Amino acid sequence: MHRVATNARRMISGLFLAATALPAQAAWKLNMTQGVTSTAQEAYDLHMLVLWICTIVGIGVFAVMIYAIVTFQKAKGAVPATFTHSTKAEVIWTVIPTLILVFLGYETAPALVRIDDTRNSEMTIKITGYQWKWQYEYVGEGYSFFSTLADTSNAARQLGSGVNPKSVDNYLLEVDNPLVVPVGVKIRYLVTANDVLHSWWVPAFSVKRDAIPGYVNEGWFNVDKPGVYRGQCAELCGKDHGFMPIVVEALPKAEFDAWLAAKKAPAAVAAN
Repeated sequence: MHRVATNARRMISGLFLAATALPAQAAWKLNMTQGVTSTAQEAYDLHMLVLWICTIVGIGVFAVMIYAIVTFQKAKGAVPATFTHSTKAEVIWTVIPTLILVFLGYETAPALVRIDDTRNSEMTIKITGYQWKWQYEYVGEGYSFFSTLADTSNAARQLGSGVNPKSVDNYLLEVDNPLVVPVGVKIRYLVTANDVLHSWWVPAFSVKRDAIPGYVNEGWFNVDKPGVYRGQCAELCGKDHGFMPIVVEALPKAEFDAWLAAKKAPAAVAAN
């Protein structure tokens, strides 16, 4: 038994050293990413809080178990306990978990309220799911467009096309018309569907909302930094479900205003 305990300690020590020796670029893959919105950052902070609590509880429980296994052995003269229960122990292992759950509820409840608080939004985007593409409408701006799988990915996915998918950048995660949004602006989004269930999912935004025909879901996000962020439809919506990517390009406010003005001008001419 002593040898087993020694080997267990060596194994745990080895795993810890291996984890701490991982390069910085590889280490983050073992954990949840932080994202680029305030909502994503808040979700990450809550995740880390719960993770550390679970780690501490796990270490405590296994430490007591290993101590009991190593110490209370028949070979060392240990004898079975004569009592059937301990009121003090039962109170302790009931009160402590209850306090932990109350603390976690106190920390998470305000975050859940903030996630759905769309007040004081500066712009609204309506997102409609189709088989198998997305339509984006800048509400109040008179401009909308469809976003479908990029031609490069669409060609590579065809059987007998002769195109190697590995040669295509962002295979199945590229579109012809990405959704463009400004950085540092609270954006309210409305999600619905025209035919079947879809789900608009962008991991970097910590956003995943179901698109339901005849019903409108809403939420908001505020992108912290410029960049291109990718996602997918997360609801099984038919045979081409896997070919319905989402690409969002976040631009500085001035660049976004210029982009929207340039897009609205031809649309207004065509409408007239």
